[in-house]
Amino acid sequence: MDIPEILGGESRYIEYKSTRPEKSKIYIKTVVSFCNGVGGKLVFGIEDKTHKVIGIREEILFKEMDAIANAISDLCEPMIVPDIYMQTIEDKTVIVADIAEGVQKPYYIKSEGIDLGTYIRIAGTTRPADEYMIQELRLEGARRSFDEMPCVGLEITEEDIKKLCKQMKEVALANTINEEDKKKIKDVSIEQLISWKIIGERNGKYYPNNAYAILTGNYRIPNMIQCAVFKGSTKAVFVDHKEYIGKAWELVEEAYNYVLRNIRIRTTFRGVYRRDIYEIPTFAIRELIVNAVVHRSYVDRGNIQIAIYDDRLEILSPGKLPKTQTFESMKKGRSKIRNEALAKAFFYMKLMEKWGSGIPRVMKEVCDEGLDSPVFEGGEVDFIVNIYRKEILSDINTIETDETKAATNETNNNKALINSVNNATNVIKVATDSTKTGTKTMADTNEFTTDERSVIDVVRDNPTITQQGLLEITGISMGTIKRIMPRLQKKGVLIREGNRRAGQWKVVE
Repeated sequence: MDIPEILGGESRYIEYKSTRPEKSKIYIKTVVSFCNGVGGKLVFGIEDKTHKVIGIREEILFKEMDAIANAISDLCEPMIVPDIYMQTIEDKTVIVADIAEGVQKPYYIKSEGIDLGTYIRIAGTTRPADEYMIQELRLEGARRSFDEMPCVGLEITEEDIKKLCKQMKEVALANTINEEDKKKIKDVSIEQLISWKIIGERNGKYYPNNAYAILTGNYRIPNMIQCAVFKGSTKAVFVDHKEYIGKAWELVEEAYNYVLRNIRIRTTFRGVYRRDIYEIPTFAIRELIVNAVVHRSYVDRGNIQIAIYDDRLEILSPGKLPKTQTFESMKKGRSKIRNEALAKAFFYMKLMEKWGSGIPRVMKEVCDEGLDSPVFEGGEVDFIVNIYRKEILSDINTIETDETKAATNETNNNKALINSVNNATNVIKVATDSTKTGTKTMADTNEFTTDERSVIDVVRDNPTITQQGLLEITGISMGTIKRIMPRLQKKGVLIREGNRRAGQWKVVE
């Protein structure tokens, strides 16, 4: 670390002391917190409030360095060996105690014991670790993943395991676009789940690991996503709230759809085909929710929280950043997996792309949409991502349309009145003039979701369209399309005429 960084002020990685305190515990707490985090530097000879460099007198430099080294070595458990050296700043000499990230976590003050003497670094302060954080540090120090540990008190049968295998393949197929790739998806076997450490085997009997409980939505492992809409930019005025509990992949879908229902949307037309475009890229929304589910701390009893404010979308994931992960490394695509068994399951189910690629793509797609780059916060206790929305100066937005192929060859501009219904769900009703004789829109019908209306409109004008064609025109994910089509058939809105290859769809008006 160079001099400008040292003088940059106290932070997660730096703490100042004007002199070496007589009571060693005052700075030993910080040393312990650095070891339990990603390391840091304790600088003696700089005032913490003014950042004034006062230095250490030359005649006591080596004595002070020895005292600091001895205190750290004697008072900490496990033993911490710092790198202590002198640094000249502004013609004065300071002492720097460089503390590396520990590999035997948790570190604590020996005299206080592990429960009271364990400290962590939060922003620029040192704080006692709670019991959940200590447990997380234990796992990290033991190089164990919580989701790979046996789920105490939960028993399963072979039929339960086979059911999960079947469900995972169904999800994988639903998230796969083309038929060739579908053929490559193999069945999930019991042996595969064992190798992924989702389940274990002992003495010829299967037992579930925590990953199994998370995937199946078992109550023994808290796994809830709380979604809410707030008026303004704070939690002062509550508008709407929803809690989701269940299978891990279902939580992703439910939370994702909640966000889509409560953010702004604009509609464009390509010829007679309608396409809804959300103000925040849908890939970014889904990827951040997946990340929250896969990378959260399940030791922490907190919940994933998704908050929609007037100015931003905020996603909070419980737990500090895993292992040696930092915001900088994450943005560069370097991934550290906290829950490896869960990650393998999500990767198989096509809910995750190649490890490490998600965040860089999120940042690119958000910026390509003209939004500010996502803001990452926290990392010591909770991990928070904010995507800031564009300011809307008027409640009335014009919906831009392509030129239609009407007989008059005239171009009509469609306008949309975007109303916030009950100021809760931001349901958008689009009143559209059509230049094509015989076409009708169901966009003003509350019976259907936005995605369902989009599918209905496209199918009405193209009865032979395939699911791949629907994906390309509407921008709706293949998994969602596969759920919408049978749902619309059940409602009696869509009827399939003819066989699968040569048939066509009919919209019942």
